[in-house]
Amino acid sequence: MPDALSMTQVLDDLKARGFTANIGVVDEQLRVLDSGKILQPEEIVVREVHRFEGVSDPDEMSVAYAIESHDGIRGVLVDAFGVYADPAVGQLLKNVAQERPNRPRRGRALRV
Repeated sequence: MPDALSMTQVLDDLKARGFTANIGVVDEQLRVLDSGKILQPEEIVVREVHRFEGVSDPDEMSVAYAIESHDGIRGVLVDAFGVYADPAVGQLLKNVAQERPNRPRRGRALRV
């Protein structure tokens, strides 16, 4: 998908490509929210990172991580970035492999 204009478009595209699990940080652990399964950092890879920068509204600043586990779970973790980012998400993702390094650009969703 080329650079998307909205988070909804990116999330719909990821879902269509099999990233269907909702992933979140609960009690300082990455979890599949539907099943409660805990994902260890060494068992997952961040396949894509999509960052959204709100041009006129700081509340629109967010990032979506497409995550895949070694046992086939594919899902999305969404967080804010900047001052609203959840520090627990950043701490957990520090130990997770990324498919490619981030190359942020401004003003649109990113697929890196």
